[in-house]
This record gives sequence, C-alpha cells and structure tokens, in this order.
Amino acid sequence: MSGTSAALQPPADAVRPVRHPDAPAPGELLGAHYGQCFGCGDEQPHGLHLQARAAEGVSITAEFTVQAAHQGAPGLAHGGVLATALDEALGSLNWLLRTIAVTGRLETDFVRPVPVGTVLHLEAEVTAVAGRKIYCTATGRIGGPGGPVAVRADALFIEVKVDHFIDHGREEEIQAAMSDPDQVRRARAFEVNP
Repeated sequence: MSGTSAALQPPADAVRPVRHPDAPAPGELLGAHYGQCFGCGDEQPHGLHLQARAAEGVSITAEFTVQAAHQGAPGLAHGGVLATALDEALGSLNWLLRTIAVTGRLETDFVRPVPVGTVLHLEAEVTAVAGRKIYCTATGRIGGPGGPVAVRADALFIEVKVDHFIDHGREEEIQAAMSDPDQVRRARAFEVNP
C-alpha cells in the first residue's frame, strides 16, 4: 500500500507469522465469529455476511456481495462498508493464529468505485508479529481474485485477553455468548472486535 504510515511498519525485531497447528485447514470455511457481527454474522439482516476461508500460510480469502443497504452514493458501496469488509477479513486472520486481537489501526486506500451487486473478493495475510502486535494487509478485487483492485488496507491488530470484551461489552450479550454450549462459537465470539 502506498503511503503506509510508520505505525504500520513492523519493527526490525518483528518475526514471520506462524500458523497455529490447530488453525482451520486451507480451504476450510471459517464461519461467523459472532452471529450479531455486522461483518460476518448471519443474524444481521443488513450485514455483509462476509464468508472467509483459510488459505495457505497465515492468510485468508473472503467474499461478500454489495447489497442496496450498503450504498453510500447512489448505486455504489459506501466507503465505510468497504473499510468494514477489509477490517473483517483482516480480523479473521487472528483465527489462524488462534489469538484474540482487536483492531489498533486500519489504513485504507479506495482505488475504484464498487457498484451495488458486485462480489468483492478479498485476500488478507499476516505479514509480521512483534510481541502483542500483529501486522497485516488486505486487497479487495471486483468480481474475483483476478479482478481489478478496488480497495486495499494495512492494519495493526493488538493481542488482548478475553477480559477486554467482558470489561467493555454490554453485559447481556457477553453473558449470552459465554453461555453458548458450543465451545468453538463461545471462543470465537470474543475474537476480533475493538
């Protein structure tokens, strides 16, 4: 990404990311981390319903279709919705590290308009890890992996403890998520949101 700020440049002592041995296999659908998530949740009627799949290394691919509810200008995706899609894809990477992390910084370049009805194909990867800091990048292409670039982002995620969500979330939702009998869904509910 051109013009990336110094805050998104990994330090000299950063290391290459290592995929967790229990991470989903390449090609496996990651599924929603939380049903009410605007980015990936299947319980959000106007959400993105972003579908992410594990890829090779510490990377994912994802897609979502721009709906009428996602408009900014007439017939075009809202820039904030596109930034949300990038943030969701980047946040999904943490499942491959098996790390709970939140977005610390997200820098987005909007390269071309994305019309309503477009399938936006996203590719994201972790590029470096330095302590609790996770550096990653993503690209969104119109129509598929070979389509024209529409959006790009670089991000910094910060590893946190689950207490971050318990201390700052609304108690009703926290208790519901913590009471889920499905252990994987329970763990994933606290995965990526700030």
